[in-house]
Amino acid sequence: MSYCASRFRSVRRRSSEVMVGDVGVGGLYPLRVQSMTTTNTQDVAATVKQAIALAEVGCEIVRVTAPNKAAARALKDIRSEFSAAGFASVPLVADIHFLPSAAMEAVEHVEKVRVNPGNYADKKKFAVQEYSDSAYEEELARLHEAFSPLVKRSRELGRAMRIGTNHGSLSDRIMNRYGDTPLGMVESALEFLRIAESHDYHAIVLSMKASNPKVMIEAYRLLVKRMAEESMHYPLHLGVTEAGDGEDGRIKSAIGIGSLLLDGLGDTIRVSLTEDPVYEIPVAQALAAKAMATWSGDTVPADQFPIEPADPLDPFHFNRRDVRSLDLGDGALVGPEQPPRVIVSAPDVAALPDFATALKNPTLKDNPPEGIRVPIETPADLKTLRDLSLDLPATFLVLDLNPDLTVDDLAPTLEAASGSLILLREFASGSSALLASWLDQLRASPRHTLAVAASPAALASLASVLTTAGEARVIVTLADHRPSPQSPEHAVGTYRRLAATLHTHGSRTPLWIRNTPGTALAGDKSFLSRLLDASMLTGSLLCDGLGDMVSLETEGDAVRAVKLAYNVLQGAGARITKTEFVACPSCGRTLFDLQSTTQRIREQTGHLKGVKIAIMGCIVNGPGEMADADFGYVGGAPGKINLYVGKTCVQYNIPQKNADARLIELIREHGKWVDPDHVAAV
Repeated sequence: MSYCASRFRSVRRRSSEVMVGDVGVGGLYPLRVQSMTTTNTQDVAATVKQAIALAEVGCEIVRVTAPNKAAARALKDIRSEFSAAGFASVPLVADIHFLPSAAMEAVEHVEKVRVNPGNYADKKKFAVQEYSDSAYEEELARLHEAFSPLVKRSRELGRAMRIGTNHGSLSDRIMNRYGDTPLGMVESALEFLRIAESHDYHAIVLSMKASNPKVMIEAYRLLVKRMAEESMHYPLHLGVTEAGDGEDGRIKSAIGIGSLLLDGLGDTIRVSLTEDPVYEIPVAQALAAKAMATWSGDTVPADQFPIEPADPLDPFHFNRRDVRSLDLGDGALVGPEQPPRVIVSAPDVAALPDFATALKNPTLKDNPPEGIRVPIETPADLKTLRDLSLDLPATFLVLDLNPDLTVDDLAPTLEAASGSLILLREFASGSSALLASWLDQLRASPRHTLAVAASPAALASLASVLTTAGEARVIVTLADHRPSPQSPEHAVGTYRRLAATLHTHGSRTPLWIRNTPGTALAGDKSFLSRLLDASMLTGSLLCDGLGDMVSLETEGDAVRAVKLAYNVLQGAGARITKTEFVACPSCGRTLFDLQSTTQRIREQTGHLKGVKIAIMGCIVNGPGEMADADFGYVGGAPGKINLYVGKTCVQYNIPQKNADARLIELIREHGKWVDPDHVAAV
């Protein structure tokens, strides 16, 4: 059983409808946009003010933390004052982690309660313990007793509930039986879901959040599959937790949320940024608009998936696609053990000198483009290229060829080239003989590579030639792609179909992901819209294990295009080229100012290429979300910081004024510190 109706076009999963106050979630309702207040919940005036600010910019559901009974009691006044301000129709959600008593108070006052199954009335001491079947059942019985009162009261009052699993806060019981895995996340939610169903309570939304988009994507896919096996159709709330701030936070969120939305999954979303929460809303709205524009009018229940054959990729476990290795020149290798290569696009041949100068920008020193694509329309362009004396800050040139140009037209350029070239040419269905001719003639120029641009149908007709070509220097990419009612596949689905076609024919040809105007989803032409498009296309495919070269051809600014490409690769975990920061979005539990702290730590450690630092406002998800981080900076008490190495707390209750320096000392002690001056001199 698959997790979506189609891997190639967007067909929305048909979920059950859940009313959160007056707001419908799931079914045929539009995607709902959420956010969360960051104020101290007991400061009623400040919390209401921020909730109003969120509602005024389009937040449809507002979440408020309730870490204790006093905060939960404050929700009564918050609800009353928020309604009096004209927002009675905007539901409030109480965010509960550890205390059932806080949940029982909160459910009296707000339209929805979110519980974290890893924390709610459960143990999380990172203890290693083997649970026998009988001991495990005893734990579940204890959980049933602790959770049932909230379920019953929610049903009596007509409240909704979100069972929100976090990768960083799985219980010891789950960790010891299933490990820190997507399967463990799903089982954690299903334990609570079965208790709710035992009381005939179904007003439930589920989420599977993680700071790693690959983990998050796999967990949601597996959840849908497992629910379908048990005839469950609950709505999904999507989000990447601890995504961070700025461009990186938006990219991570768009990769995780966008990938699932394109697969037709998701009913409500939150973009979690370490910024003022009002800035989350435009990003979420843009993602929702892009997704809903791709969804077909039909919806399909998960137990009727799939409506199309699945592709050969395993969607529940990340594996990089195995491809043939190629040397593109000067050590720029493409292959299964190599990171995806970055290509930037020049407007034309005449612009190459100025373009090359722009790419020598100091900010690209550590992460320059490895290839430069340039359109070649006529033989005159080829002559101009030969006459230029270029000092290109890249390893190879990609000549994007007008299909009217022949190999004979190219011959002088190929002979004169001092380095390696990639020849990008479109091939249509039925052009097998032409492709064979190009491959034959290029064997005389073994330094150069042919990039075959084709539709999936064209590639299927050419696949036999590629297969018989054996070790020919070939890369495959998508011809210009423009979805239409007659051809509704989105670009992610079409690239998946290209990869499936290559797999069917036993071809290990590398794949180049190109972001072009034709691959763009609905939306304006703003930088945010283009950033989301790049994240949803390139990031989604990278999280599927597809992609050996990437290019962002929608960016007119070369420096910005290169930086965005590397940032998308980093967000997808495909190529780490700078410090990775995992930072939570702040809430009323936070024990320090996350925005200023994150920026301050970034200024001091942002030069540590490949080091992952987690910055957490409290311990709710901190130790777990830092599972794959090198170091953690976590609020332990007001004005006090705990420092971690991985999941292990190594220094407790450090005064915050001393914590930055102690963090740097800790990084140095573990051999991962490099002085900034040294980096600049490299």
